[in-house]
Amino acid sequence: MLTMKILLTGVTGQVGSALLRPLQRLGRVIYPTRTQLDLSDASAVARYLERNSPDLIVNPAAWTQVDCAETDPDAAYGLNALLPEQLARYCADRDIWLIHYSTDYVYSGAGTEPFTEASVPAPLNVYGETKLAGDEAIQALCQKHLILRTSWVYSHSGHNFLKTMLRVGKERDELRVVNDQVGTPTSAEFLADVTAQMVDYMQVNQEIPAGVYHAVPSGYTTWADFAEAIFAMARESGLGEYIVTVKGIPTSEYPTPAVRPLNSRLCNDKLLNVMPNSDFSWGQCLTNSFAALVKP
Repeated sequence: MLTMKILLTGVTGQVGSALLRPLQRLGRVIYPTRTQLDLSDASAVARYLERNSPDLIVNPAAWTQVDCAETDPDAAYGLNALLPEQLARYCADRDIWLIHYSTDYVYSGAGTEPFTEASVPAPLNVYGETKLAGDEAIQALCQKHLILRTSWVYSHSGHNFLKTMLRVGKERDELRVVNDQVGTPTSAEFLADVTAQMVDYMQVNQEIPAGVYHAVPSGYTTWADFAEAIFAMARESGLGEYIVTVKGIPTSEYPTPAVRPLNSRLCNDKLLNVMPNSDFSWGQCLTNSFAALVKP
């Protein structure tokens, strides 16, 4: 059996770095860094694709600086919309699969019910608009696509809420954290595991319906309660005392350049129907993340 050649973009990011090892168990992974390939340069990307001829493209690369996207929309659009469009055209021309990662920010954040894959997108900020543009380009151009929409991603690398809380929790005895935004914290490791399962299914010729999937663990929480869970887990794991009071505040008391959705609940029923082994709560995923963090 020939080994599948997998192109993995964004390997230095949260999701990309988590994906590398599980994908390497399933094929030969090529993973150019930023210095090796400028993903904002369409000509360079085209040359790289022609030279390497991947059998599958996994694309977690994205402009994720939500607030900066408001003042630099062209840069955000380049990585979040133009790059996925280029990759989708390449995959369509060669009849290969494209796995791409999207966001809860494509939705309006209205109401209290979880959004499903059939919900009508209505992004509130430039970041969400550019990610939606990328999703729509893939759907229009490439039949063999899996778009994994996720939320509140964290890991032990990069910039994210988990790392920020572990840092500031040692510096302060009280933190003000938003408590009226509701969503699902999603570890990069969870996304990597879901992706690896999908790639494994592809290799053994099990059918995976193309389309959009909400790739999040089960359950919902607020940022303030997530912070409390992080500190509790840190204490249990022996990472420090973390004697800190979390004071919940409304979003109105924490203004940001980009509007954040209050409701980021994503229904993951479609994912679990296809991949029942992905039925983990967000709390279980957080426990697993800390177990990996303190593992000798």
